[in-house]
Amino acid sequence: MHKTIIIGTGPAGLTAAIYLARANMEPLVIEGWQPGGQLTTTTEVENFPGFPDGILGSELMSNMRKQAQRFGASFKTGSVKSVDFSKRPYTIEVEGLGQLQADSIIISTGASAKYLGIPGEQDNLGRGVSTCATCDGFFFRGKKLIVIGGGDSAMEEASFLTRFATDVRLVHRREELRASKIMQDRARDNDKISWSLNNTPLEVVGGENGLQGLRVLSNETGKEELLEADGVFVAIGHTPNTGFLGGQIATDEQGYIIVKPGTTETNIPGVFACGDVQDKIYRQAITAAGSGCMAALDCERYLEALVHETINS
Repeated sequence: MHKTIIIGTGPAGLTAAIYLARANMEPLVIEGWQPGGQLTTTTEVENFPGFPDGILGSELMSNMRKQAQRFGASFKTGSVKSVDFSKRPYTIEVEGLGQLQADSIIISTGASAKYLGIPGEQDNLGRGVSTCATCDGFFFRGKKLIVIGGGDSAMEEASFLTRFATDVRLVHRREELRASKIMQDRARDNDKISWSLNNTPLEVVGGENGLQGLRVLSNETGKEELLEADGVFVAIGHTPNTGFLGGQIATDEQGYIIVKPGTTETNIPGVFACGDVQDKIYRQAITAAGSGCMAALDCERYLEALVHETINS
């Protein structure tokens, strides 16, 4: 039986592990089959404080993991299949590891970017294809870019990328956009943004010299066209990784975990959430790490209260 189990090893989960391990809580960290989360698919991270020359995303996550281990955190690999939060100690079922129990749980399973599933998309991920403008926009200074999507996220990404790119083309498979009027108006008022609506993306085209562009199908004429670009940003939303919770934790309509204002507490006492699994606004490594610190401190206070409760009972 463990004092606390942390599910997930992105910046949030690893930061929580560092803090709890330093507090002698001996956390057990369950890392999935992609340890380190989305940052492991990022080539270089230039906006994480303390690294003036930047750092590879995989290296940053590896360093954080080593730091947590140094203070006493232990790690096991497996996918969490189900949880039982009906009584304490809480139980989680992990593929290949069986049932594990703990007095407290920190959920830091993140959110997965949605992809189009077209040829060339995954092959060029990190080599011209991105799902995060604020993470990677700087690398495309003076370049021509494409943003795929029709919602608020796509409008926001396109507007942000105009700070760096010479031209940003917004591609959407429908004529009508899903974005709110204010976001549409803001994008349409930007002279650097051009539009390719009613076009279905077919293939991300790459070559030996890098990305060439996006091949699309005009839904109106039936003709295919290669839209030349140096980078393609897929902005069709994210899916929080909360399916394994089985509805035992309160979430919003999109599946993001709801936490009490100013804390990382969920609707279940002793169960906390941090990182992108509860954050659909910022979605940055540094904000995830900050919320991981919060979760660790919230968890530590909860466990201390449990000890006093046991002593006084």
